[in-house]
Amino acid sequence: MISILIIDDHPLVAGGIQMMLKDAAHLTISGTAKNGAEALEILQTTEPEIILLDISLPDMDGLQLCDKIRVKNKYSKILGLTSANDPSIITQLLHRGANGYLLKNMERSELLEAIDKVLDGKIFLSKAANEKVLEQYSSVSNAINAVPVLTRREKEILQLLEQGLNGPQIAEKLFLSPFTIETHRKNLMQKMNVNSTQQLLKVAREQKLL
Repeated sequence: MISILIIDDHPLVAGGIQMMLKDAAHLTISGTAKNGAEALEILQTTEPEIILLDISLPDMDGLQLCDKIRVKNKYSKILGLTSANDPSIITQLLHRGANGYLLKNMERSELLEAIDKVLDGKIFLSKAANEKVLEQYSSVSNAINAVPVLTRREKEILQLLEQGLNGPQIAEKLFLSPFTIETHRKNLMQKMNVNSTQQLLKVAREQKLL
């Protein structure tokens, strides 16, 4: 029999979860807690296989409670439970040792699937939460990919252009030929997708390269 602790300050949510699981013969609700302190007290004497943890509790942050649970309990599978589909909360929760994340508008089938997957050692994210995480990852990846990668020499030349030096002056300062400096300048313009030194410097500032 798989034991489950529900930590949620809303009786309707806790009651709804119990109703969802009442026909699952292999699952049993071992306890319910309305706040973090009550949950920690229960966990002093019991170690449920599954903990359904509300992220918003009246006495402490659910993320902090996740930390506290993990200090003493390394083995229970923790599923975050919240109505906030926030990718930053999702990633913080997983970083603190949780095994998954469910939204409170979940269907019974999704709750049962989540329990089965985390018991099998996998991470579970509700479909909607998973889409949010992927959106965030995509946004970060796009932002990273939008900034061109510059060589050490290109960065050096870019900084000297920013100081107002022209090609021959940069060549003299770096002990390079004017042709080499011009080649680097053209490569920089191509990477930044611009047609002039003025535009090059403008884009470089916008992308925090200067």
